[in-house]
Amino acid sequence: MADGCSGAAEAGTESGAASAFLSRDFRLYQTARLLVILGAEAQTVAVAWQVYKMTGSALDLGLTGLALFVPGLFFMLAAGHVADRYDRRWIILTCYAMQALCTFALLWFALHGITRVWPIYTVLLGIGLGRAFSGPAASALLPSLVPKEHFVNAITWGATIFQFANIAGPMVGGVLLPLSFPGRFSGFNGAAVVYAFTLMTLLAFLTLVGAMRTRPARVVKNAFNLDTMLAGFKYVWHAKLLLGSISLDLFAVLLGGAAALLPIYASDILHVGPKGFALLRAMPSVGALAISLVMTVRPIKRDAGKLMLFCVGIFGAATVVFGLSKTMWVSLLALVIVGASDMVSVVVRSSVLQLATPPDMRGRVSAVNWLFIGASNEFGEFESGVTAQWWGAVRAVVVGGIGSMMVTGAASVLFPALRNADRLTAESLMASNVEESVAEPVE
Repeated sequence: MADGCSGAAEAGTESGAASAFLSRDFRLYQTARLLVILGAEAQTVAVAWQVYKMTGSALDLGLTGLALFVPGLFFMLAAGHVADRYDRRWIILTCYAMQALCTFALLWFALHGITRVWPIYTVLLGIGLGRAFSGPAASALLPSLVPKEHFVNAITWGATIFQFANIAGPMVGGVLLPLSFPGRFSGFNGAAVVYAFTLMTLLAFLTLVGAMRTRPARVVKNAFNLDTMLAGFKYVWHAKLLLGSISLDLFAVLLGGAAALLPIYASDILHVGPKGFALLRAMPSVGALAISLVMTVRPIKRDAGKLMLFCVGIFGAATVVFGLSKTMWVSLLALVIVGASDMVSVVVRSSVLQLATPPDMRGRVSAVNWLFIGASNEFGEFESGVTAQWWGAVRAVVVGGIGSMMVTGAASVLFPALRNADRLTAESLMASNVEESVAEPVE
């Protein structure tokens, strides 16, 4: 591989359900990710509950997602160039140190009992800025941690760990959020406990990533200008397979994302309180974890594109069921199906992103992908908040789910390269890109 590293070299070429873990640096990095995602998801629960209880407004709840998304909108192109030019590990360390400072600020706010919401939004902007630069660097770093033949296995395990943390994180947040302490520690309760936990996970992440021995990848020495920053967009535009997979994920999740409205469902529709909210928040990850574990032993071998389209359609249908449900167990089951179907899309898209992209372009292409992810997740939360303010939460979720199904049908027609994608190998995916873009070569 062009991104050679000691961790990948020592892993050898053995295959198996856990072959990616033969790499020392992959083991360290995934342990660090597990801890930091646990903390981040717990923190998300605390922030959402705190903001909604402070304001009682769906719009204010949606603004938490917008605050995380806005920095990526302005800095993502620069972040991609930085990821291709400088040591990706040090970029990640710097960004997570910044996020640790932001979490400390949230802890300070909670301990001092702030009653206004704008300081929380300010801190979320800082967290979003850190994520804007760390996201492309982390995505582009992964291929250097394992040999090429272990890469799809690494993606699947990385997604599995992510989903496990997504399950456990909200549950941890739900357990910690109601806690209170007597006496001199009486102010240390609720959100403050969650933020302290998140801060500890961030410090552990910095320690583990700092212990990695990955050598810096071959960096790009292009000038820092508009042309080099836009190179990722140009590549994605011409690589129709990549464009189709990213666009499908963007619009389906943007329209069908119900996560931002879960506090409303827990509090006002299902009447299950903060612990029920944490359970609802975890259910998509339960489904995603289950399907990702299946894929570690039975990976996708053929018809990856058709499978992705089918699963995104299921995602939209399950979102509609959740939106209409007034019963807790039906809502939980619908969210499990939402997570399971979305997980297949994540594995296909992530494989296409890295295996169909040249190593010296991975940072900038990853930046485009992270911008799309931010749009579908964080901006999607804002969109959900706005539509819920207009139409009510139930109507907003149902209309969004129907929109996701319509987007899936449109993508199957507009992106034949995605529909016809077969094997998740570098050779097969590169060939699909070449076939679809031969009439419009990338400069």
